[in-house]
Amino acid sequence: MRIALFTETFLPKIDGVVTRLMGTLDQLAELGHEAVVFAPGNPPARYAGHLVQRVRAVSFKPWYPELKVGMPTPRIAQTMERFHPHVVHAVNPVWLAAYGALSSARRDLPMLASFHTDVPEYTQRLGLDFITNTTTSWIRTMHNLAEVNLCTSPQMVEKAEGLGIRNVALWPKVVDTARYRPENRSEAMRAKLTDGHPEDRLLVYVGRMSKEKDLSVLRSVIDRAPAGTRLAMVGSGPHIEELRAEFAGTNTVFTGYMSGAELDAAYASADVFVFPSTTETLGLVALESMASGVPVVGARAGGIPFAVPEDVGGLLAAPHDPVDFSRQVNRLLEDESLRARLAEGGLADVQQYGWRASTERLVEHYERTIDLHWRDHVEPRWRIKTLGRPMPRAV
Repeated sequence: MRIALFTETFLPKIDGVVTRLMGTLDQLAELGHEAVVFAPGNPPARYAGHLVQRVRAVSFKPWYPELKVGMPTPRIAQTMERFHPHVVHAVNPVWLAAYGALSSARRDLPMLASFHTDVPEYTQRLGLDFITNTTTSWIRTMHNLAEVNLCTSPQMVEKAEGLGIRNVALWPKVVDTARYRPENRSEAMRAKLTDGHPEDRLLVYVGRMSKEKDLSVLRSVIDRAPAGTRLAMVGSGPHIEELRAEFAGTNTVFTGYMSGAELDAAYASADVFVFPSTTETLGLVALESMASGVPVVGARAGGIPFAVPEDVGGLLAAPHDPVDFSRQVNRLLEDESLRARLAEGGLADVQQYGWRASTERLVEHYERTIDLHWRDHVEPRWRIKTLGRPMPRAV
């Protein structure tokens, strides 16, 4: 099967969406499928044997400088027609992926879209309330061009349906259990994350440092934690300088970005993983923490309750409630047996969510998309025939 995949974010940027795409592309290659990835910025020319088509982009300044907004180019059309995909996959169709959705429609190709980021919620958090309604309408329109729409948690299925998105299904959660393991725990990493105090209790956050992550909650957590507790903030982002100022004078270390074996060790070296974000569609970092043998305290919001089974892999706190979040964190810090039980429970839970099973399910959704598009196929209307470039069914 040939898949044309349009994404708003890709390497060298690393986030939950990119991590899922990387694992999926690895598995698609192993399963014998071929993909072409259209991505903004400066991605590698190939990934896992798949062609990556670089698309010119501009920074989303001043609101989110790290985000690169892809701009359509004639090379996209040339590559699409040469590749002739069986199916188009639009990942978070807002800018570049929305162009992919429109490109799919004008070529009369089967399309699947996936909903990874609650963009309307993000616009409010970034102070862009004036475009929230427009963004919601645009996302609904783009998703409803697709035969199938996938979400990464039941909570986000409900959210998407509430936005008026049709034909929604669940893309199973997934984590790399071969990479993230308790054995990655490192005393050297623990010393680094605790500023030379590895004997202290250690809370770790991994992810973007941005306003929508609700990281100010953690200031209250470190203030209310038992003596001898330290916090490590792993990652970077547009809000990092404000956070450095807010956490000044506390036992907090900002490490910047980590990757590879260093990141693996950071997860496994924690006592508790803290994740106060209320805007997650899944929360892949929480799954990675559980796979590393570290229990999670997260917000009871978005996709987190799906990622973190309460009282199995961690504890959940009321959204935007620093007092309750602190209470749940301190329960784990002060009760070693509870911490050990949840670490064991989370590790057992994630073992069933490997990359192969998730990707095979995605391929089934691709096949369903193709079948829905071509079953009882109706010839494109005159506008597509006149202004578009309809393509026959790929063989």
